[in-house]
Amino acid sequence: MRVIAGTAKGHPLVAPTGRGTRPTADRVREAVFSSLQAVVGGARVADLYAGSGALGIEALSRGAVAATFVERDRRACATIRHNLATTRLDAGATVVVRDVRSALPDLADAGEAFDLVFLDPPYQVDPDELREVLAGLPAVLADGGRVRLEEAAKGPDAHWPESLLVTRVRRYGDTRIVEAEREA
Repeated sequence: MRVIAGTAKGHPLVAPTGRGTRPTADRVREAVFSSLQAVVGGARVADLYAGSGALGIEALSRGAVAATFVERDRRACATIRHNLATTRLDAGATVVVRDVRSALPDLADAGEAFDLVFLDPPYQVDPDELREVLAGLPAVLADGGRVRLEEAAKGPDAHWPESLLVTRVRRYGDTRIVEAEREA
């Protein structure tokens, strides 16, 4: 796993130990960011279910001004901090050690407004949890904000709130990327 483009291009990233995380494959990350090329520069990013932090780090490398990483596993958060430090992208980063469901209301109360939100939950995530997280996203999305959800290609479709418009669904092997936007 490595940073694909930007200031940290080619820099290797480490993944947390154990089976609790499933890092996004380089080719999937490359495809996701090719669709965001025009908007990632200057963006405020949230990487939810962050795991190794690869998605948020890729965004920072490509010019995002800030990234908030939310991950409940402390070992994974240590890995994110390590990856941020070794890529020298830690200045614009915040790592939140919390469950995504409980972090979203606090981020909304703090006035966070993200331009890009990446969600990479475990493929076996409880559908009710994912529904609750998706319902909480509009409170932390800027007008016109974009969401990228990574999920199992063969799994059930996620239930999106009406305020988020699904614009595209793409499949890469056993991975499905769902693109959505908050209407301005």
